[in-house]
Amino acid sequence: MPSSKVQGRRGVAPKKNAKPATRNKPGRPGGSNGQVRDRILDASELLFAERGYAGTTLREVADAAEVTQALINYYFGSKYGLFQEVFLRRGKRISDQRLERLHELESEDGLNVTDIVRAFLIPTLELRGSVAGRAFIRLQARLHTEPPEISYELRNEAYNQSTQAFVEAFRKALPSLSERDAYWRVTLMIGAYMYAFSDTHRLEQLAPGVCHPEDSEEVLRQMTAFVTAGMEAAPAG
Repeated sequence: MPSSKVQGRRGVAPKKNAKPATRNKPGRPGGSNGQVRDRILDASELLFAERGYAGTTLREVADAAEVTQALINYYFGSKYGLFQEVFLRRGKRISDQRLERLHELESEDGLNVTDIVRAFLIPTLELRGSVAGRAFIRLQARLHTEPPEISYELRNEAYNQSTQAFVEAFRKALPSLSERDAYWRVTLMIGAYMYAFSDTHRLEQLAPGVCHPEDSEEVLRQMTAFVTAGMEAAPAG
């Protein structure tokens, strides 16, 4: 478990009126380029997804990416700076894709709850098509078990804008849905899809040959039906 204070290039949000920290940056290592940077991010993504933030060392990342630790520090400043870059490069892309799909729906006549649900789910579900994408889904699920000083800022930066937009969209599609119920149901949708998409479920053991969690179309159908029914349910009271 990491200490209560996260060290890194960004790290914990600075106190009000505090001057930003500075870091002496070494000269650019010879032979480095954008491909090397991406290789570091790709290797880190797999390791962080498998072992979590605390369980992953920069030495392991360096070995997996076939670079030196000095090069990792050059690009990312610290382990936490690396972790931020790994999470935000896909997290922000997911958020942008959700908003794009939602804006397309809003340009049409009326908002349909099922379509809103699909617009939210599909950008993440599509990541299951690659090893790296599946690793990120696991990393995203893992983030909820990391200490708040690691997880809160990253989740907020990646997803707050799009999540707020979807809460508003559900309330437009369901005028009787209260603000409280909308936030609860969107939050429960997030928890459900993280579990269903992250390959950590038990369906293979519970219902072998009946349910096929590797089939993304089946997963999308089941998740959409489940979430739509929850959104359209009577008020919680």
